[in-house]
Amino acid sequence: MSTDDRTAFLHEFVRAPFTVGAVAPSSAALADLVTAPVPREGDPLIVELGPGTGAFTAAIQRRLGGRGHHLAVEVNDRFAELLAARYPQVDVVAKDACGLREVLAERGHDRADVIVSGLPWVAFAAGTQDDLLGAVTDSLAPHGVFTTFAYVHTRWAPPARRLRRSLAARFEEVLVCRTVWANLPPAFAYVCRGPRVPSPVHALISG
Repeated sequence: MSTDDRTAFLHEFVRAPFTVGAVAPSSAALADLVTAPVPREGDPLIVELGPGTGAFTAAIQRRLGGRGHHLAVEVNDRFAELLAARYPQVDVVAKDACGLREVLAERGHDRADVIVSGLPWVAFAAGTQDDLLGAVTDSLAPHGVFTTFAYVHTRWAPPARRLRRSLAARFEEVLVCRTVWANLPPAFAYVCRGPRVPSPVHALISG
């Protein structure tokens, strides 16, 4: 990652810590781990949530090799502008990820094959976590895969435990991948398959 990326990330963290959630971009090693489910063949629809300065974006683009459609949803306007300029082949949308289903519909897409998240889950309140995960499961194909990551030092914090419970409730399979100690701070990935739709929260409300 470049010095400019580190500077931009730190600046945005200081300005809006609850939407950025980290002081530095993710490492290449963590990006490779989180984006591993992106297929290397076919024409998949890949959705990236909270791409920031593009650590996961670059890894997704390498795996796609010019195939498929890569949609990146970023709520931070500065990051969205930076990303669009750096990756003109990526469809960058400056919106809240909670509106993912509407973003897909506006672009004529149905459901994503893979959703990769760089969102700061521990920084979100319970209601926001629920809304975001509901948007994910509502936007993911039945065969689709959802990947995200968490920092080791926050693993036992209440928001992190709540995230694990929510993932288990919303997906048939949740795998906890190895820790990337070279990341700053060290992090691990979740790989989730078999989205349960409608989501538990939506079902409770409709019932």
